[in-house]
Amino acid sequence: MTPTNTTPQRIHFISLGCPKNRVDTETMLASLPGRFEITADAHAADIVIVNTCAFVEEAKVESIDTILEMTRLREEGRMKKLVVTGCLAQRYPEQLAADLPEVDHFVGTNDLEKLAVLLSGESDTRVNVGNPDRRGFDWDLPRQSSMPGHTAYLKVAEGCSNTCAFCIIPTLRGPQRSRPIESCVAEARLLAKQGVLEINLIAQDLTAYGYDLEPRQNLSELLKALAEVDGIRWIRLLYAYPRNFPKGLIDLLATEPKIVPYLDMPLQHISESVLKRMRRGTNADQVRRRVAEIRERVPQVVFRTTFIVGFPGETDEEFEELLDFVKTTKFERVGVFKYSLEDGTPAFDMPDQVDEDVKEARLDKLMFAQRAISREKNRALVGTKVEVLVEGKSDESDLVWVGRTSQQAPDIDGVTYLSGFEDDLTPGQIVFGRIEQVTDYDLVVGPA
Repeated sequence: MTPTNTTPQRIHFISLGCPKNRVDTETMLASLPGRFEITADAHAADIVIVNTCAFVEEAKVESIDTILEMTRLREEGRMKKLVVTGCLAQRYPEQLAADLPEVDHFVGTNDLEKLAVLLSGESDTRVNVGNPDRRGFDWDLPRQSSMPGHTAYLKVAEGCSNTCAFCIIPTLRGPQRSRPIESCVAEARLLAKQGVLEINLIAQDLTAYGYDLEPRQNLSELLKALAEVDGIRWIRLLYAYPRNFPKGLIDLLATEPKIVPYLDMPLQHISESVLKRMRRGTNADQVRRRVAEIRERVPQVVFRTTFIVGFPGETDEEFEELLDFVKTTKFERVGVFKYSLEDGTPAFDMPDQVDEDVKEARLDKLMFAQRAISREKNRALVGTKVEVLVEGKSDESDLVWVGRTSQQAPDIDGVTYLSGFEDDLTPGQIVFGRIEQVTDYDLVVGPA
């Protein structure tokens, strides 16, 4: 409890990047003692913490812009301390320290437990960036959820042991370190007691889960254990690498009612030569067979994937092969990234870098094709009955409630608008309805 003669310092957190980064932010939130008070208003904060992303150039630019915005805010007078954490700090600690004298502390991806010491004044070390390959990872650190009370991310592994040519993540996060099943289940039970109905499993490589543990475990075993947790209704799989599917995983997707028929599997490309240059550890035939097998055995599955356009050496023919693959496979959800030239990755020095305007044109062309597919997929849903997890009032109007079906992931997919229901809905409630209208990405559901 904060002493009565002490005014708590107000702290504002900004979390950028992926859900895995968000979990880190939630861990930092929970690590602060009672003499700190969290505020949603940066202007009212004594301390601002920016948890950064450095995956691709756009993420780095967003992180730098946010830091600079906070330094300008600091000049207005109230802010006493500015801290930068996460992947950007891990990647460029000395450069950032030299270029941003307004920042008091830089904290790396594996050094987040130092935050409370730094903020208390017990240490004035400015650069706190160590080796990301820390093995004594404490999975039982508490978290303070930053999401609605009915949904949560559950991080089941840290780091990545793949060697994709375009990716800097293993350098920033270290190799794969999986969380033991009993630790994952313990957190899932705690979340369920707090009212969480939906858990979204996250890792850099979900399908490689458990291969590094002794004795070895796997994702199928983890899912069976999580499905036994009372109170959890939906379990969703995010970031499932296409190469290493453990035995029984597809059967669980098809038969376990708590595991929603949704699979986020980043494929990145389909051209044989591009996949080889990307060092994906898989080939075009394996990708096609994997997708076909899942479609056949889990016909109700919603497939989300991502692709990279403009990878070094990508020819017009290789891009057209990717475009044809998207058009014929008809994924429900697709995200497209332009290849980002990242120092420290094998692709950085590859010949035949693709011009930015070509990358942009290819991205637009691929997303235009996908938009039509999404529209077609959604139109086919009209008239079907669905369960909807109520999220709350719409940002656009207090008169409209929004939610998600089990086949809409939080933060990244479209939403479901609720029409014709009584106005006594509550966030976290699950209602049954019928899809009445659709847009390219969103649904409108009325009472069944």
